[in-house]
Amino acid sequence: MTTSPATSGAAARVLDRLERLYSLGGGRGANRPGLSRAEQDAHELVTGWMREAGLAVDVDPAGNLTGRQPGARPDLPEVWTGSHLDSVPDGGRFDGALGVVGGLEAVLSASAGGPHERTLAVVAFRDEEGSRFGRGLFGSRALCGRLGPDELDQRDAEGTTVREALAALGLGPPDPGGWLAPAPAAFVECHVEQGAVLASRDAALGVATAVVGVARGEAEFSGLARHAGTTPMDAREDALCAAAEFILRLRDAAHAVEGAVATAGRVEVEPGAVNVVPARVAVSVDVRAPDRERLDAVLAAVPEARVHVTDPVPMVAGPSDALRAAIADAGLPGVELASGAGHDAMVLAAAGVPTGLLFVRSLADGASHCPEEETSGDDVALALDVLAAALRRLAA
Repeated sequence: MTTSPATSGAAARVLDRLERLYSLGGGRGANRPGLSRAEQDAHELVTGWMREAGLAVDVDPAGNLTGRQPGARPDLPEVWTGSHLDSVPDGGRFDGALGVVGGLEAVLSASAGGPHERTLAVVAFRDEEGSRFGRGLFGSRALCGRLGPDELDQRDAEGTTVREALAALGLGPPDPGGWLAPAPAAFVECHVEQGAVLASRDAALGVATAVVGVARGEAEFSGLARHAGTTPMDAREDALCAAAEFILRLRDAAHAVEGAVATAGRVEVEPGAVNVVPARVAVSVDVRAPDRERLDAVLAAVPEARVHVTDPVPMVAGPSDALRAAIADAGLPGVELASGAGHDAMVLAAAGVPTGLLFVRSLADGASHCPEEETSGDDVALALDVLAAALRRLAA
């Protein structure tokens, strides 16, 4: 992480805490799967920081962590900021965690700036990434009553269900109807961009206009397990070959739709022996597009895919305007862009919470979901100032 003498004390503290979180779980990068012991360790570490700062701490049945700084009018709807603490395998330092530890600093800064009417809260949502159980955005969807009817029975690669993972941490089961009542007056998420748009425009910060639609699930292919040496090529039913054709068709479909992307990031082959024709293959599917029409156009080319679709979600004027005003007051260029990645902000926005999303410039050619993920300390310092100013405006 790059810093300079201009990097504020608050930003330096955030960077130090990000390093401490990064060390949890072991491995080459960040390894804190959703609802795992490592994610729990991260939540407990942040709980300590919240309590040291004097915030009132609460944990809900889904494991979401909230720290509150009371306002003068606790009867008014609150203003929230935050993100998540779980990671993909071998992930980066900043993804999600910056929005939590940076959100904590921004809440404290906003409160130090004078009395505020509304309670300010920083939230760490559970299992945003979905790399363990497949869906993602678990904590925010549970809060908003958006879990599927069988979702608690979904299993990870070791056969553990979501329900069992929650119970092992002393959590759940969450109320299927959610508990977003009373809803906050606003939610503002701060997140690294995870791309190179801001860097290409020489801008430290940007405001998201919307979060793209996401279709995520899998496709399954069946064949016949036969001896690899004695089964002629024209007599084979090879599930992996069918899966490979599907993956290429998925790629070509995304190429044909402007602004769409598609990824098959995980392939499970059974029986998985070098000398046996594959009998079953499961392929993960992740399709994203700026609007539902383009998302459906890609999916139409791969009818085998069984996916859960999250519609594109626009960010609204109130919180976004507060971010734009804070960026202008800081003398920074105003850059707007759509988010190609999913975030907890999209769940809150879809549930009717006025939501804004602040992006911080990513370095290293926008690398993310990998150890090379990089953001400068000076940009973090600017983000903290802008986020604190926006929170003050929204909580006034």
